[in-house]
Amino acid sequence: MIRRLLVILTLVGLISFNAQAQDPIFSQYYSAPLQINPAFAGHGYAPFFALNYRNQWPSLNAYQTYSASFDQYLDYLNSGFGVVVLADDAGDGLIKTTKVSGIYAYRLKINDEFFIKLGAEASVVQARLDWQRLVFLDQIDVENGPIGPGGTPYPTAEEQPDNLSNVYFDASAGVLLYGKSFYGGFAIKHLNTPNEAFLNINNNLNGGLPLRYTLHAGAEFSLSQSNKREGAPFISPNVLFVRQGDFGQLNIGAYAGFGMIYGGVWYRNALSNSDAVIALIGVRKGIFKIGYSYDATISGLANAPGGSGGSHEISISFRFKEPGVDFNDCFQMFR
Repeated sequence: MIRRLLVILTLVGLISFNAQAQDPIFSQYYSAPLQINPAFAGHGYAPFFALNYRNQWPSLNAYQTYSASFDQYLDYLNSGFGVVVLADDAGDGLIKTTKVSGIYAYRLKINDEFFIKLGAEASVVQARLDWQRLVFLDQIDVENGPIGPGGTPYPTAEEQPDNLSNVYFDASAGVLLYGKSFYGGFAIKHLNTPNEAFLNINNNLNGGLPLRYTLHAGAEFSLSQSNKREGAPFISPNVLFVRQGDFGQLNIGAYAGFGMIYGGVWYRNALSNSDAVIALIGVRKGIFKIGYSYDATISGLANAPGGSGGSHEISISFRFKEPGVDFNDCFQMFR
């Protein structure tokens, strides 16, 4: 009970009324590339559909994130189009966020082996706050905590706001460069720094949702002579750097595929401390692909009573390959 109370109080401090929140980021970002950079829209010639689920720190009931995305490349327009629906649950229902995004990317051909894609994203976001889940200092009794002996929460003098829901527009953009064996990109989320506050107080002190900067890069190396064959073994070292306000993370590792089986290992640093080691295992067969990853917490949170429970992710995707269409606009890591 005390641990959950501390989590709720922490979430209030990080995400509440006029605070600056941090975006959810999938460890399996390669299975949800539109979340990282809108320039990935149409990243393969064939249609791509993906489902992603993340349960972060389940021992603390901290965060659960769901995502569904679809993108398609249209060759006659040199353009990719995508749609993303994301739902995030923070604090076991304390704050729920739903985001619907439309994405467009245009491909520029520099030569036969080098391309640049420019992407833009427009989103509508709704955030809801469950006021009854909040615990204020004047509710906490020294002996009983926030709940009285009869099971009824102690009252609070805090006044409930009239509006517990906030809807706002959000804009993002990115660029992706790639050749036969490498890729790299840069994206900026929340270009309009939308106001995500629930209370209309001290608005002059609220700078809005902070910009999120993302740098990512990687390469792909074949481990056999048949590098054009679907399912040929390969290894893809990669790096991801994200910075948003005072928060940041650096992921370094490698993804590899061997026929039907793929996997990978990454180390994540939260800039000020080591955060987690990420392990992935998955299976790919035809158009279907499913992967599971686990983030083993190595920060001080691992020493908390009961631990964090790490983070679990599941990704399911379908690449609807069309006859006569290859994947030469899509690295195997993102297929």
